[in-house]
Order: sequence, then C-alpha cells, then structure tokens
Amino acid sequence: MTGENFLTDNPELYEQQFPDPEHVAARFVDDLVRRFADRAVTTPRLLDVGCGTGRDAGHLATLGYAATGLDRSVPMLTYAQRRHPAVRFVQADLRTFDLTDRFDVITCLDSALLYCHHNADLTVFLRRCHRHLRPGGLLLAEMRNGAFFLGNTELLDGIRTRTVTWHDVTYTSATRLWIDHRAQLLRRERVWTWPTGPRPLVQTSAWRLLFPAELRHLLDTAGFDVVALFDTPGPRTDPPWHPAAVLSDVLSGDRLHLVARRRNDAA
Repeated sequence: MTGENFLTDNPELYEQQFPDPEHVAARFVDDLVRRFADRAVTTPRLLDVGCGTGRDAGHLATLGYAATGLDRSVPMLTYAQRRHPAVRFVQADLRTFDLTDRFDVITCLDSALLYCHHNADLTVFLRRCHRHLRPGGLLLAEMRNGAFFLGNTELLDGIRTRTVTWHDVTYTSATRLWIDHRAQLLRRERVWTWPTGPRPLVQTSAWRLLFPAELRHLLDTAGFDVVALFDTPGPRTDPPWHPAAVLSDVLSGDRLHLVARRRNDAA
C-alpha cells in the first residue's frame, strides 16, 4: 500500500498505531469546556478541525455534543462516517472552510494547527475560527510547543522505531525529526517497511513551531482572548490529563495547550 500519507490513507492502521481506548483526548476537551465555558449549553455545538478518524468527535457526541468533524482526507472521513454516524463530517481545508453554522466550541488537536506553516495561513485559520464561533465561544488547541526546542534536543536525537501489526502484517516505522531554523518548522521523515513491501516507503511532513508569546499575539489580532495556556497535563503528556488537573503555565514542556475565547468585536 502506498499513498500521500500511509497512516491517513489507512485509518484503521492509524488508530492501531495511535490508540486512545480511554478517550483521553475527548475527555480533555469535555473537561476544558466544563471549566471555561461562559455559559451552560444543553447540547454544545462543536467543530473538530482536523478530525481524522472521527474518534474524538464520535466520543464527544456520546457525551451530548452536537459534533461536526472537518478534515481534508477522504479515506479518513469515509472511515469516520462509517464508525460515527451521529457526527456530521465535512471535507474541507482548515484555511478555507466555510460552514453556515456557528459553534460553541472549535477544537484543533494533535498539532493540526501547525500545518499552517506561514503567518498568513495561521491568520486566515484563526479568522475562520472567529467567524464560525458564537461570541464567547471557545477555541481549544493542542500542539507541539516551539519553546520546548530552545536548547532541548530530546526529540531530535536519533531515530525512533515503532512496530504495529495490522491484518497479520507487521509494519515498522523509523522516524527522525529535525528543525528547519530558516522556515521555523519541525520537519519529520518517516520510513515504513513491511515484509511484503516492494521497497521502503518514505514520507515527510512538517509543523510550524510557535512560541507562546507569538501564539498570544496571533490570537489577539484575530479577535480572541487567551483564557488558559499550559504545557501539562494534556492528552499526550505524562502524566496524562485528568479532571482535577492543576494547569502548569511554565510552558517549557513538549506540548502546548490553549483555551481561547472569541471576543464580541470583529476580527
């Protein structure tokens, strides 16, 4: 199997490679909404940007959210709709999506925001979010933290290897990360091999590295007030998120977690 992205072209393999059986990411979202929502809403309207397999939106729907998932990947959306029929799924780019709905919450998890590599892309995305949120609505994001890489090479040293078995075939990925300082990007090369593969499959991707103060400025100019900005805990930290968590604003960890509220003024 080959394709633009091995994991997004094969959603079942994606979920097997990155399992979340306890729905930690979705519970993280729900807990933050309960903490920071400006008002109680019986059925909160939620848009999950970069929804992938629909796993988070699907679980949030079981918690009472009117959930919509948005993604570019047709294989992911096809899989998501089959697995989570209670959720509405839309194919669109995060920089250009245009829905008729206004939402109480927009989520952007697992560094999806950082696929906006340029300031113009980031500005357009945040204005899209502003337009699609009701006044007082929340934007929740979880991403790599650019500040973590200031003198820290923990994630940049060597190649990390993982294996996963799917349909009785063992797939091995070898991943290396490096910083493109000129472009302010964290770049990744992932090489896939499996016994029946004709040759290794090499895939590359990149994420914009944002510093906390830089993110605050972008949000402010797009019409948002930052309610919380913290590094731990979160759905992909150790220890993981839990409802009684005390939020750390040291902001030196690998992950950055954001809660922002849409102002009433226009962006």
